[in-house]
Amino acid sequence: MSSVEELARNRGWSDEETRLRTAIAEIGKLCYQKGFIVGADGNISARMQDGTVLITPAGAMKGFLSPENMAHVDMSGKVVDNGPRASTETGIHLVSYKERPDIKAVLHCHPPHAVALTLAGIDMQIPVIPEIIVTIGGIPTAPFATPGTEELPESIRNIVRCSDTVVMQNHGSVTLGSNLLDAFKKLDMLEHTAKILWLANCVGTVKPLDPQAVAKLLGTREKLGIKSVNTLENRCGAR
Repeated sequence: MSSVEELARNRGWSDEETRLRTAIAEIGKLCYQKGFIVGADGNISARMQDGTVLITPAGAMKGFLSPENMAHVDMSGKVVDNGPRASTETGIHLVSYKERPDIKAVLHCHPPHAVALTLAGIDMQIPVIPEIIVTIGGIPTAPFATPGTEELPESIRNIVRCSDTVVMQNHGSVTLGSNLLDAFKKLDMLEHTAKILWLANCVGTVKPLDPQAVAKLLGTREKLGIKSVNTLENRCGAR
């Protein structure tokens, strides 16, 4: 019997809870290794079938967590077991789950290039990269809100209704997924897009693709079988 299996048996975790606790720890390591979080930054969560949420605890270094370290809360943010206290930014996750019953995982990280673009006032929603246009569309920016307050989840509420990705002014990113790997994939895409925009703005003026080219790219979604939320189709975050 593995150490995780023994731990799960002793703690009375279901197979689902064991799997999600382990996956959150693994995603935390990936985010740390890729530089999407540093120190005790960010938080990672997954929603269970019973509607409760497993989330990384307050003040923890997300790259060094084990399955037993996770906080377990209900949809009001109340801890439902004898585990650690949840992050002060749990509200970001809860508002995402409340507004999007279809999603099962949320990642809040601080990807450096994406945050830098918010400082420079560069819009990540502009259509420039074909693969991003076809998949997520673009990445809206939420207005600045004070971390650790109710302002923060409210600042993203309207955006997460129609987007799986959002950057928060001067702060970080939020990505939503059908599972933890899906949310991580969108975070990876978000920061890769930010790097390209960063480099392009260093050497010249970025010109978005013209509306006809964008329309043709969006037209390929049905043929490719892509049915995910797309911010260019639904005009999410349009200014």
